[in-house]
Amino acid sequence: MKKALRPAFTVTIPVLCGYLFIGFAFGVMLRDAGFTAPWAFLSSLTIYAGSGQYLLVSLLAANSSLVTVAVMTLLLNCRHIFYGLSFLDTFYQMGRAKWYMIFSLTDETYSLLCSLKTPDGVDPAAMRFLISVLDQSYWIIGSVIGAIIGGVLPFDTTGIDFAMTALFTVIFVEQWKSSKCHIPAFLGLGAAAVSLTLLGPDNFILPAMMAICVMLVALRGKLAGEVSE
Repeated sequence: MKKALRPAFTVTIPVLCGYLFIGFAFGVMLRDAGFTAPWAFLSSLTIYAGSGQYLLVSLLAANSSLVTVAVMTLLLNCRHIFYGLSFLDTFYQMGRAKWYMIFSLTDETYSLLCSLKTPDGVDPAAMRFLISVLDQSYWIIGSVIGAIIGGVLPFDTTGIDFAMTALFTVIFVEQWKSSKCHIPAFLGLGAAAVSLTLLGPDNFILPAMMAICVMLVALRGKLAGEVSE
């Protein structure tokens, strides 16, 4: 774990910059809805769903039922089901840590794990685990700070959601530079573009993810050959 801490922190620096800011905004929004710092800490510790937590603020403000909260959260974060499928074997080999790895798999953590290059002498499982822990820690710290000072300093959250898009774009560019095979990237962009055109911005994510999974499975042999060359 000690050997893995430094390289794990290094690769999570982009997430640190994004999560502190976006988590801060979530804390401010939660404070505006009438919930104090302990609630920000508990929600980020036990829910840790990024956009799902932003949705939670609106649902809490509207006094939504538990069923509504559960269904809306599932619909918003169902893409994580597809993420998890590609790490079934990897997480299973991590023993009891697999439960936390499943829980903490966010968009950004998934991107880091996909492009992870473990330095010599470092346990890959330990580095994966620390990446997940560090990413969640950044989010928790940001949300608590936001909830603490959100009631003191004015903070306009207009357009804050774009910060998550910008962060994911940076990670995508880094993956593009580090990978020799760009076929999966083109497949993903193409599927997303077609789905967005046909279904619109509110309904395109799930069909696009399903199309990407089907194409990747169908081309698994070819992609494996491209990566190994």
